[in-house]
Amino acid sequence: MAQIMDQNNAHVPIAGNVETVLRGELAHGDALISTIAPILRHLLANDEHSVFSDEIIARVRGMMSDIARQLLTEYEVASDNPDPHDHKAEPVAMLVEGLIGHAGFLAHIHALSLEWQLTERMQARLAVDPVLSPLLQALIASSEPGVASGAMALLAAQARFATSQRRMQLAYTELPGDLLHAALLVLRNVRADQEIAALVDLSVRGRYNESRSRLGLISRLVTGMGGGATAALAVSHAGVGIFLSALALASGQDRDMTVLSTNEGQLARLALALRASGLRAQAVEEQFDSLHPEVSLPAGFENLGSDAAAALLARSANFPVG
Repeated sequence: MAQIMDQNNAHVPIAGNVETVLRGELAHGDALISTIAPILRHLLANDEHSVFSDEIIARVRGMMSDIARQLLTEYEVASDNPDPHDHKAEPVAMLVEGLIGHAGFLAHIHALSLEWQLTERMQARLAVDPVLSPLLQALIASSEPGVASGAMALLAAQARFATSQRRMQLAYTELPGDLLHAALLVLRNVRADQEIAALVDLSVRGRYNESRSRLGLISRLVTGMGGGATAALAVSHAGVGIFLSALALASGQDRDMTVLSTNEGQLARLALALRASGLRAQAVEEQFDSLHPEVSLPAGFENLGSDAAAALLARSANFPVG
């Protein structure tokens, strides 16, 4: 079993102070993060799509294009176009290019792609249902009407998310508020008629409610669990979506960064986030057994306090937001 360390030297035992080891691994992860957006932009902008058959690239492109078409449909409806769904390739491509140019938008779509990849992996390996996890099932059966109704709403939202991801699509209403705002600004830049763009802005914002989005519902559900939210920090019990949101909230990290931490090259960040969330070393190891069974924690990890883990995370890279 390999330990958390430089992937180029994955079979050399770790020695030395655990904080020093994890700090070095975190710095390595930070360096990798800085390369993600430029590489994604290059791959997404390349016209020879068949050369890049990677599922993540295809999924990011699919969601970007779907959002672009939705926003252009809103524009055409506001323009009284009798066939608002008839979009030419050029305006779609221009809008996608603008969305890709926003670092936070690109990072979020990439994170959703990684989340779905992890969801499918957990389903294949541990039989974790991508829609109805044991925790969500228990919350649906709650005797408290507010909890039960919120859990039912999340069940429906998670089912929509699964269907959309299989189709490589994403409804713009599922975007965080700041990213929907960014997308509307891109639309204004792409379409010349600012009066119509303003009408679209008013129409879209009037129907948008972030609290009803999948991520909004998960956040409210986890927050409402209070001290019981520790149960959401077990991926096989909570399901991937709830687990990631709970970990982000408990560790004080951006959710998209939390998603990224489950990927190769960021495992020190994952270990620190789990420890910063208050989990004991044994519980952290259990989550690694679920997520990365081939990886072990560095020697002395049990001596790292949650405050020290949080401090290391706080000095690490922030996710791009603009």
